[in-house]
Amino acid sequence: MKKITWKLCGPLLLTPFLFLCGTMKVLAGDTIPGNRQNIDLIDPTIGNVGHLLEPTRPTVQLPNQLIRFTPQRQDFMDDQISSFPLTIVSHRLGQVFSIKPSIEAPGKTAWQSRMAYDHNLEVNKPWYYSTWLLNEEINVEFTAGKKAGYYRFRFPEGENKSLLFDVYNDGAAEYNFLPGNAIAGMETYNGDIKVYMYGMFSQAGIPGVLEDDQLSSKKSIAGKGIKACISFPAATREVTFKYAISYISAAQAKKNYEEEISKKNFEAVVASGKKAWTGVMSQINVKGGTPAQLRSFYTALYRCYERAIDITEDGQYYSGFDKQIHKDNRPFYVDDWSWDTYLALHPLRMILNPAREEDMLESYVHMYEQSGWLPTFPVLFGDHACMNGFHSSIVMLDAWRKGLKNFNIEKAYEGMRKNATAATMLPWRNGNKTILDDIYHDKGYFPALHIGEKETVAAVHPFEKRQAVAVTLGGSYDDWALAELAGDLHKKDDQRLFAPRGQNYKNLWNADKQFFLPKDDKGNWIDINVKFDGGTGGRDYYDENNGWTYLWQVQQDIPGLISLMGGKQSFENRLDQLFREPLGMSRYEFWNKFPDATGLVGQYSMGNEPSFHIPYLYNYTNAPWKTQERIRFLLDSWFKDNIFGIPGDEDGGGMSAFVVFSSMGFYPITPGIPEYTIGSPVFEKISITLPDKKIFTINAHNCSVVNKYIQSARFNGQPLNKPTFTHQQLLDGGTLELFMGPKPNKHWGVQ
Repeated sequence: MKKITWKLCGPLLLTPFLFLCGTMKVLAGDTIPGNRQNIDLIDPTIGNVGHLLEPTRPTVQLPNQLIRFTPQRQDFMDDQISSFPLTIVSHRLGQVFSIKPSIEAPGKTAWQSRMAYDHNLEVNKPWYYSTWLLNEEINVEFTAGKKAGYYRFRFPEGENKSLLFDVYNDGAAEYNFLPGNAIAGMETYNGDIKVYMYGMFSQAGIPGVLEDDQLSSKKSIAGKGIKACISFPAATREVTFKYAISYISAAQAKKNYEEEISKKNFEAVVASGKKAWTGVMSQINVKGGTPAQLRSFYTALYRCYERAIDITEDGQYYSGFDKQIHKDNRPFYVDDWSWDTYLALHPLRMILNPAREEDMLESYVHMYEQSGWLPTFPVLFGDHACMNGFHSSIVMLDAWRKGLKNFNIEKAYEGMRKNATAATMLPWRNGNKTILDDIYHDKGYFPALHIGEKETVAAVHPFEKRQAVAVTLGGSYDDWALAELAGDLHKKDDQRLFAPRGQNYKNLWNADKQFFLPKDDKGNWIDINVKFDGGTGGRDYYDENNGWTYLWQVQQDIPGLISLMGGKQSFENRLDQLFREPLGMSRYEFWNKFPDATGLVGQYSMGNEPSFHIPYLYNYTNAPWKTQERIRFLLDSWFKDNIFGIPGDEDGGGMSAFVVFSSMGFYPITPGIPEYTIGSPVFEKISITLPDKKIFTINAHNCSVVNKYIQSARFNGQPLNKPTFTHQQLLDGGTLELFMGPKPNKHWGVQ
């Protein structure tokens, strides 16, 4: 076959080869051009190889919008692509409508074949994707709208040129080729959600379907596992396919298509996407830092916009919480995992886009109204029973105290209270409380089983177990948030009822062992090895991590935790020990049991959300300089600007928000308290443009890789001798000045 070097149409794009080679030169030379924009620093391939579990994916989408795309492959090491989706429905929870180009005669093997590609001929941008299929010599491009997507395929010379359609899910599906080069489709997601598609090809072709492994000339097919195709004349060199998705109806999919993309060409959609990303990426501007730090920072910021996503279509939306269509003049958002996102992602959005955060919280309220429960893992099909805790309660309190008022706080509180009194706390379970929850409400802790004891409660998840200590600690934080919001809303009786439950963490503190340990239903201690007992992931007692990680899960009452450990010095010593404590076994043995506990430094696990706040706890001791040391070390060690640059499951912005905050030099250590604790910024200057156009500024004088220690500080020109500032000071457009040096000032910040 004759090899073709395709040149993309229009002035917006270079050829894929030149585009990527230019990018690679930037990376290899480790320099950033002086005229660069923030969007030029985004590298969606960072973290595309997971250390043990899930990698990140090079996702194309508009910020917080429905259409999400990534080539379907195992991870970046996989040199073959299986297919391209029309959209990813939910982060790590599936996609719909498969498409792939082919130069084979359509048949069973054509659908089964995988497509080899060259990593260096792949272009990954948040708004644009391109790849070159090595064997087929086809150039594939994609760009995303809100509810619409746009593919462009360029074929080599030859007889066979087809687009093959498939489905990803097991339920009923259909494809229908329509007059005027149009196609309509339906795929059932998660058993009962019908997802509709309407699209248009730029060229006329001959449709077909695969039935009983034989190609037929039918124009429609329905059933499970269906396959359809359209073949183009031999002279065809370029085919575009633009389409729209709907969760409401086939008619709405067509309307979405007509309104959003029908009159736009490929370059216009690319330009629109680039403009959208330029807008959100330019809200935070930095000066200084290394090229690697810049790329890690802006890539992390990009990932903070993957979810939640707006699924509103033309003033209405489908809700998986009651399986109904609702009309609403506000956006409705789904795909949020609050266990992962309450710590940093929600607090970051409260700074950058509080109006969008309010829309998301109002979506939570509607979900409660529709289902009877305030969700914690709201996705398209409803509240995904996952992890533990009701941490959406903490998000509600945090937002309210940071001045976000445009959501129904009374209805949100009602849902929070119902979760706290009537819902089960069992991990990976939804619904009414069980006998184990009654014990928590009565005795102030979630009961555990002794090692080897058989489970007696049928509702307990057979793999996720009781997670008794983790559930107690998480529930204590949730109940604290409920009590605090009750006080803010002048519900004094409720405040008195729930405030003691915010102290329930103390009920599992074993003063002799100096760890949070499990108790049985009679109140007897269960003696365990906190490093290793509890089954896979420690789930009998903890969750994905061991007792060393859960030693610090008391963000709502850090002074109380310090008191339990015997004061500031003992607390500091235990923190030191955490980062130095040996595994006591081989890494192979440890990770065989705790695969989520990656990014290890001693017993500290950078690769999982419960660890995010821990390095900042030194700010509550007589050694705040150790926070500065630890944060810089962790960022430099575990968040590199390469395919291995995420130490654990990134979780759709959960971990990336930690990187954004920590790189800027501050962190929301206790969501629910509108205050930030100070770390060590990696940049000389950070400017955050707030929605009201005020600018919060951090000037880190003399900041560098070596100069990571704070010598002194000022806020708005006044001396600052404590490592904190308030959310209101940030909103007022304040200026934090940090004077940095190569050695710690062991007196600054001590309170």
